Amino acid sequence: MKIVSAKFVRGLFMALLVATSPTVASSASLRTEKGIAYAERPSCVLDVRVPVGETNFPTVVWLHGGGLSGGARHFIPLSDGKIAQVAVEYRLLGKDAVRGEDCIEDAAAAVAWTFEHIAEYGGDPARIYLCGKSAGAYLSMMVGMDGRWLAAHGRSNRDLAGIVAVSGQATKHYNVRKFAGDSDPQYLPKIDDLAPLAHVSKDVPPIVSVCGQPPYEWKCRAEENRFLVSSLEALGHPFARYVECPLCDHGRVDAPAWGYIELFIHNRLP
Repeated sequence: MKIVSAKFVRGLFMALLVATSPTVASSASLRTEKGIAYAERPSCVLDVRVPVGETNFPTVVWLHGGGLSGGARHFIPLSDGKIAQVAVEYRLLGKDAVRGEDCIEDAAAAVAWTFEHIAEYGGDPARIYLCGKSAGAYLSMMVGMDGRWLAAHGRSNRDLAGIVAVSGQATKHYNVRKFAGDSDPQYLPKIDDLAPLAHVSKDVPPIVSVCGQPPYEWKCRAEENRFLVSSLEALGHPFARYVECPLCDHGRVDAPAWGYIELFIHNRLP
């Protein structure tokens, strides 16, 4: 399995300290539009932030965490101001969503909206990266790996430039199970059509999985993602990477993850 080395991870932490300093951070100015409806359903809105005066820029579609039952759309603190972001709000279980499939459908609809509209802002539709944290990472993997969700919108998951899943669940999400009436233990792994692991293939987009380090990380997350990346590689996938961030728990993995997203977009991951 291709694992980014610990030496590289340590080097990245130092690079992040430099990259986020005012003297070297991107000076691109940004324009933000908020509250754009991407589907005629409750909570289906997104915000767009794009670099002013730039063209053909890459775009991160960001899906927030919160167990599919909480959280809200937000931009992530990338140091490269020439990367656009689409921050997505989606229906939540126990609120507007009834099933896990509702959350996945919203994520797919937001990605389809981005494919259709990002060129209007100057972005390159061929450089769209689907990324998320925790529950958002689960959604990113489901939409990016199971082609049926984007196909319903006349799009292909293979048109994505890449996927970055930050501490996502590779088995069936525990709240998808819970809200479907499954009373089995939370950490009992289950794999069916609503599990990213059910959709491993050499043909899914390039993918990077970033996790914290056990035992600090959420239980089973690192192990599930190692298995997902190993399975992709065993099937001949050309670019699947697993990154484990030393001493990081489920929250602290955020800071290094932003750097890995940028390195991935700029083709600088080993």
